[in-house]
Amino acid sequence: MMHLQTDFSNTPTMTWERLLSRRRYPEQPQLHVVTDAPPVRGAFVADYDRVVFSSAFRRMQRKTQVMPLPETDFVHTRLTHSLETACVGRSLGRLGGRLLLEETDNLTKTLPHLDSDFGDIVAAACLAHDIGNPPFGHSGEDAISTYFRSPAAEPFVRVLNAAQRADLQRFEGNAAGFRTLTHTYAAHSSGSAGLGLTYATLGAFTKYPRPSVLEEEASTRGTSEKRHGYFQTEAVRFQEIAQELGLLPKPPGSAAGFYHRHPLAFLVEAADDICYRIIDFEDGLKLNLIPCETGLRLLREMLGDAPNRQRSVEWHDWREELGYLRARLINRLVQQTARLFADRAPAFLHGRADEPLIQQLDCWEQLQQMHALTVEHLYHSRPVLEIEAAGFDVMAGLLDAFLHATFDPHTGPRSRKLQQLLPAQFRANGSQEGVSAYEQIILLTDYIGGLTDQNALSLYRTIRGIDLPKFF
Repeated sequence: MMHLQTDFSNTPTMTWERLLSRRRYPEQPQLHVVTDAPPVRGAFVADYDRVVFSSAFRRMQRKTQVMPLPETDFVHTRLTHSLETACVGRSLGRLGGRLLLEETDNLTKTLPHLDSDFGDIVAAACLAHDIGNPPFGHSGEDAISTYFRSPAAEPFVRVLNAAQRADLQRFEGNAAGFRTLTHTYAAHSSGSAGLGLTYATLGAFTKYPRPSVLEEEASTRGTSEKRHGYFQTEAVRFQEIAQELGLLPKPPGSAAGFYHRHPLAFLVEAADDICYRIIDFEDGLKLNLIPCETGLRLLREMLGDAPNRQRSVEWHDWREELGYLRARLINRLVQQTARLFADRAPAFLHGRADEPLIQQLDCWEQLQQMHALTVEHLYHSRPVLEIEAAGFDVMAGLLDAFLHATFDPHTGPRSRKLQQLLPAQFRANGSQEGVSAYEQIILLTDYIGGLTDQNALSLYRTIRGIDLPKFF
């Protein structure tokens, strides 16, 4: 691949020294004795561990990746998808960092551990990249957005300003994830750090460094502006993180709060793109929704395997060959994507590039073909469509019930029961007293969006009287 030769002199730039900030958001008191001994576990590795041990991450084991409410062991959930994405992200970061160290003057002297830092930051951000997704996957995001645009929600959103309404009517799992990582509920503690991650990891996590303003207010149509990365409740927090990292604001004429991405966010995006395209395709094959010969042939073509290629192993189970081909393809895409990242790193630092790395790969057209097969045979399969359609009723029903219980001035016995069902951290009373209507609605979306698929379905059926809890 050709190295980019572009002159960026006399233009603003981000610097790796600031972008790799080990400071934690916000600064926290030291809870252990400080010694002169070097740390055994680096700050970015600690970020990874903090995500792993969080309750929000644990709940992802019962959240949809593609197939809602899966009954088979080999179908991916949000948790297994996130773990695999983190593995790919770590490799992308380390390979891309190693190439930069080898090809950039003086970088070895100033940042000798750049490659391992890149790998650890990208792995931690990848691990958390779906942590804010609601039940029923992207269909759950659509269900929340659709409800808040409906006449049923009008009494609750009419008092909000345009930016607050946009947060709800264009609900975004990435923004909910940023809130999960940076927010602590007053009913839990007096802290305000969320998981207390480093600024670097939070920056790499934020693929869309912009608020949820109206679409026509976006200054460009780059990949970083397709969605939004934070709610109004976290606007000040994101500004602090952007300033610490030295993220470049978008040029004059852009809407307020628009920034260029942390360069490592492009690797987080690439790891997610590689994993969901290839592994969702693998799920479709294993579920017998995509014809196995069609899928295996496409994978072999992408790897450049000739039809009569001499194999060192004779496969007796096509599923085992599928796993082998998938592993080879991911490895090839990681190598190529790391090279692309290193070539484009100067442009990223100067805010001069905003395209997904995966779209620049030689096999992009074949990846699109793979994705089209997955959409046709898996995403649009009858079981998926039926459960996603039901998810719209579940999410809307839960939101409507708890919003009426919270805001209806004529609170009756049922509303009081629903308020009592709501965990303390999501109520606007006690330690939450005095919060605005917008903040209370965000708290309710925190609660409902944080449920697993099964929890959401069970709660909906219970409050509608369809099922009753069993006592043992």
